[in-house]
Amino acid sequence: MDGEKVASISIRAEVGRLVLVYRIRSNGSDWEEVEEPIPLTETDCPYGGTRPWFRCPAVRNGRYCGRRVGKLFLGQKYFVCRHCLGLAYTSQSEEPMHRHNRRANKIRTALGGEPGTASMPPPKPKGMHWRTYWRKIDAIDTADAAGDMAFANWVYRRFPGAKLDDL
Repeated sequence: MDGEKVASISIRAEVGRLVLVYRIRSNGSDWEEVEEPIPLTETDCPYGGTRPWFRCPAVRNGRYCGRRVGKLFLGQKYFVCRHCLGLAYTSQSEEPMHRHNRRANKIRTALGGEPGTASMPPPKPKGMHWRTYWRKIDAIDTADAAGDMAFANWVYRRFPGAKLDDL
């Protein structure tokens, strides 16, 4: 905004927690300094080591959330988990046909192919077992078929009485 400082945050590490220090202002009010401690926890990993997690510091309806999460989001004033903010994942509001197509395209591109329905499956990547390759090809076919079925249901819901010849 033309060189104007609009945000800044600093992090201080302490035993068992991070402390976020930031300034915030809402609806044009004065800047407010916030110092928010975020509890940390960790879990053991299967092959050694540990994985750190945040504990959601939110208090909703008089109850501490404390949910173990990997990401926190800035709400009105504090950083909290997606559950406390009521945030949904993109796929939760996606039409089923798009969700199935996205899944098929994700597998297709992981195999080195191009997204989109293609008549030829992508080639087997070097070093991949044939069994793994065919399992992934089956997953692409399953997702494509489910996407086609979801598309047909979508068409029939929006155009009741439509026949394939009409399309």
